[in-house]
Amino acid sequence: MTGLRFVERLRDLVDGVDVVLSDIWGVVHNGLEAFPEACEALHSFRQQGGTVILITNAPRPADSVQRQLRKLDVADDTYDAIVSSGDLTRHYVADHPGRKVFWLGPERDNSIYRGLDPVLAPLGEADYIVCTGLLDDETESAEDYRGMMMQARERKLPLICANPDIVVERGDRLIYCAGAVAELYRELGGEVIFYGKPHRPIYERAIGLAAERRGEMPQLSRVLAIGDSVRTDLAGAHGFGIDCLFVTRGIHAEEFEGIDQFDPASVKELFGHPPRALMRELRW
Repeated sequence: MTGLRFVERLRDLVDGVDVVLSDIWGVVHNGLEAFPEACEALHSFRQQGGTVILITNAPRPADSVQRQLRKLDVADDTYDAIVSSGDLTRHYVADHPGRKVFWLGPERDNSIYRGLDPVLAPLGEADYIVCTGLLDDETESAEDYRGMMMQARERKLPLICANPDIVVERGDRLIYCAGAVAELYRELGGEVIFYGKPHRPIYERAIGLAAERRGEMPQLSRVLAIGDSVRTDLAGAHGFGIDCLFVTRGIHAEEFEGIDQFDPASVKELFGHPPRALMRELRW
């Protein structure tokens, strides 16, 4: 294994790439503002005939994600389609009609149930849990839910995790996500079903959307993932058999401060399976 280097521009990596599967939070925006150069890079790739599918662990349907992107001035022509972990969670709820759901998450995530008419119930009466996040992610951590998770484990309730991220950027802060609660529940012996990266279903859906746009199934050797999380973006891309461009400005920013290249030992320690390249922030 050779040392892993930073590259400056996406255009130097996309020769032979037909499809980009790009993360959103940490790559396209930070939750409060868009990154114009990243948007320009994805748009430029599309102008050259490439297909861009945004792939996100947002616990909301794709149309809700699109509305957020528009509010942040991310133009629709930056991408071809969006696939979210919220979409896949909706399929689970739809496939279990009449089952009682205990919903753990903030009110802003209520679009995940739009048109589904779920039977919401208290924890003591529920058949399963849907976790879209913490009730107050500005002040809480997963530990605030240990008692609740122990009660759920006693009832042997499956927990459906609509966002496998542990943390995500909000401006210059890191806040906890549903994945933190789900990992706690798993540590306690609870059953967890994850929808979103790094798990295969969201990649299969993204490739399917790319095939619809292109009129043919893309070869995985011609697909590039872009993300800022070792645990979700990089691991998910590796597990699915595609290359990954790793953006270091996101949740791992402190670990990459002042580093210009890595020796093989450092690559293995930080990444496990190395990405194809590193970029401080996405630009064309």
